[in-house]
Amino acid sequence: MTRLVVLAEGQTEEGFVNNILSTHLYSIGYTGVRTHLLGNVRHQVREGGIVPWTMAERDIVDDLLQDQDAIVTTMVDYYRLPDSWPGRSDAAMKRTVVEQSATVENAVLEQVAASLSNFNPGRFIPYVVMHEFEALLFSDPRQFANGIGDPTLAPSFHTIRNAFATPEHIDDSPETHPSKRIADLVSGYNKPRMGLLAVQSIGLDSIRSECSLFDKWITRLEQAAHT
Repeated sequence: MTRLVVLAEGQTEEGFVNNILSTHLYSIGYTGVRTHLLGNVRHQVREGGIVPWTMAERDIVDDLLQDQDAIVTTMVDYYRLPDSWPGRSDAAMKRTVVEQSATVENAVLEQVAASLSNFNPGRFIPYVVMHEFEALLFSDPRQFANGIGDPTLAPSFHTIRNAFATPEHIDDSPETHPSKRIADLVSGYNKPRMGLLAVQSIGLDSIRSECSLFDKWITRLEQAAHT
């Protein structure tokens, strides 16, 4: 039996795991998939962003200890990730999204390993979304627009997507990060509800084909089900 715990940043990621990702993982052999919001995100004082590393590390270690047969993974945005997270400051100096994500993920794995004795690194799969969950929605601009109920937005979504090598390259500037770009186009954009509708329309396969870092994460989860 293989169980998975996903330590998610917020309700958008939680909805994705519970309604989309879990279905796929159950189909390839997982017997349990659950989400755990890092640091009880619903009660954060400030809006947006993720908890400091000390709180996140506590949650990660607790989940690894509580179910020692489970795989534990993270799903957090690189955008607004605090500098207190391992590797975050170093990642800012890297030139490519591949280097940035790997720098944080490797440092997080190293820090968690140092906090546990007899640690099995195969049980922990850190994942940092570049640069934000909403970037994944640009994997298929037409289906993105259809999914949120406004097909007329497809050309605008295509324009944003075509300005970058991949959706995962859409940047982390406070004025141009993925969810800001969407909010500028979609009045009353509701991230958890509309994000889920968009992913349901786009489909995992399209996201995996466009977003190599996301695909690598899913592949690692798939492989973990059979080890």
